[in-house]
Amino acid sequence: MSSDDAVSRLPARAFRLVVTGGGTGGHTYPALTAVRTLQARLGAAGRALDVLWVGTAEGLEARVAAAEHIPFITVATGKVRRSSNPLKLVSPANVRDMGRVPLGVAQARSIVSDARPDVVLATGGYVAVPVGLAARMCRRPLVVHEQTVRLGLANRALARAATRFAVSSASSLQYLPEGSRAAAVVTGNPVRPEVLSGYADKAVEALGLGRFDRTRPTVYVTGGAQGSQQINRLVGESLPWLLSQANVIHQCGPAHEAGLREQATVLPRELSDRYVVMGFVGPELPDVLALADVVISRSGAGTIAELTALGKAAVLVPLATSAGNEQEHNARHLQDSGAAVALLGTATPDTLREAVAPLLADPVRRADIAARARSLGRPDAADRLVDVLLSVVTGE
Repeated sequence: MSSDDAVSRLPARAFRLVVTGGGTGGHTYPALTAVRTLQARLGAAGRALDVLWVGTAEGLEARVAAAEHIPFITVATGKVRRSSNPLKLVSPANVRDMGRVPLGVAQARSIVSDARPDVVLATGGYVAVPVGLAARMCRRPLVVHEQTVRLGLANRALARAATRFAVSSASSLQYLPEGSRAAAVVTGNPVRPEVLSGYADKAVEALGLGRFDRTRPTVYVTGGAQGSQQINRLVGESLPWLLSQANVIHQCGPAHEAGLREQATVLPRELSDRYVVMGFVGPELPDVLALADVVISRSGAGTIAELTALGKAAVLVPLATSAGNEQEHNARHLQDSGAAVALLGTATPDTLREAVAPLLADPVRRADIAARARSLGRPDAADRLVDVLLSVVTGE
């Protein structure tokens, strides 16, 4: 059934969606992208979307919903603080927070009952648990989306309650409870469409990169919006060598910008001309990614989705403290597929150089890794997820 047919089978009234998930960008932005895509799909058919976001007041989702003018309501929720020591799992903080979950479920049940959504979309984070359970109690279809290779704790708790369970990678299916696998579908992780529409020449113009040597590859270094002290150190200690091989755009985080600019002042002019330090990359990001031949970055789910959708050769430096060590699992999955190089274990300037050097020196190897990354990418993930949302409502 085509997407137009699915929309035509919906009730004539506005489509009602409750979306929940957040805490971090990894949970929040896929949800937002799905909402935007659904809204566009319905709008093209002359239909309206009535959406309500359920989250926590302190989570990123509250700010994102406000910026998008999406009605937002909060529920109580608890957080499990992980530990390799089982005794620490029953810490006072964990016990206190888990005691909030029944209250959150009661609040969420009232919200879902009043909203009467056609479907509930849960994208992870602790707030998704009470809302997902409330959807099951209220007999409303529940679609759960998992961004990472391994299941997050919240989504694992909701697996058996889900009407459909959308995963970003086929590798995730083995981690689902056996009874939930029949309800699983591989959609990919929604990527903001603007990220896929960049132009390299626009980056050169917008960032004043006229002194870059375009005969050399360009490396984009990023540690996320706030930057990564670890990646900044690795790259900073490798700068003279790296700049002898490539142009470098270094998104370092606002707090680290001044220090890296100072460090660059001792570089010879012919090297410093090929180095640009930026605290934050905003609207220019799609163009910077289009210009980049190699990306050095973390391996969060959103980053992986963008790099594979674009088909970028990457050197991944997982965040060791990520929940459930998910970034290492993501990086290892891509490396095992030949779609990236991962610095697993202790990363040093030497191991970074060993990882980057072959990519800079050998365009064929770089292109092969980029092609393998692209083969894993799903630039249409948002549309696939919207197809799932519509299908559980139409019964297809």
